[in-house]
Amino acid sequence: MSQPFSTFTSALIPMPAENVDTDQIIPARFLKTTERSGLAGALFNDWRYLADGSPRPDFVLNRPEMQGRQILLTGGNFGSGSSREHAPWALTAWGIRAVFSTSFADIFRSNALKNGLLPIVLDSETHQRLFDLVAADADVLATVDLEAQLVHLPGDEDVPFDVDPFARQMLLAGTDEIGYLLAREPAISAYEGGRPRRVSTLG
Repeated sequence: MSQPFSTFTSALIPMPAENVDTDQIIPARFLKTTERSGLAGALFNDWRYLADGSPRPDFVLNRPEMQGRQILLTGGNFGSGSSREHAPWALTAWGIRAVFSTSFADIFRSNALKNGLLPIVLDSETHQRLFDLVAADADVLATVDLEAQLVHLPGDEDVPFDVDPFARQMLLAGTDEIGYLLAREPAISAYEGGRPRRVSTLG
């Protein structure tokens, strides 16, 4: 169970790479844990660090001004590859709450929505315009409003986005499918209690 997903405003982390797969998001050697905590350091590990473990100064996440930003602006087909849940875990552990792209791998999108990470598909024109805005002003801000399903951009522009209705409900409530069912336990028990008893056909 996570915190309810609230409207937030953030500067962007520009990472224009296309076809970023889950092994690049978090390499396979970090998949031994079943805990979500402690994965921030593994995010994009092979891109972030040199062979001796020192940070690559040219990688975007290593730039001091990127710390605390919550929106990753990336290229198309983000999250392809295996179905590991560790990919959204690592992204959210670092502090990313939404990813902007032109497309996402289906399994990654599903895993993200179930783990508190909002994948937002933008049309190619808006997507490129955001990269242009960041290039002109690295501190440009965007607001993500899940309840209204809008991204608010500079110039008072609102860009709508689609999200699965049930996933949206779960994110806004800060729960998952199991939490959703447990919250309805009284209604389930009442329904089961009103049904005829099962008749054994064995005797």
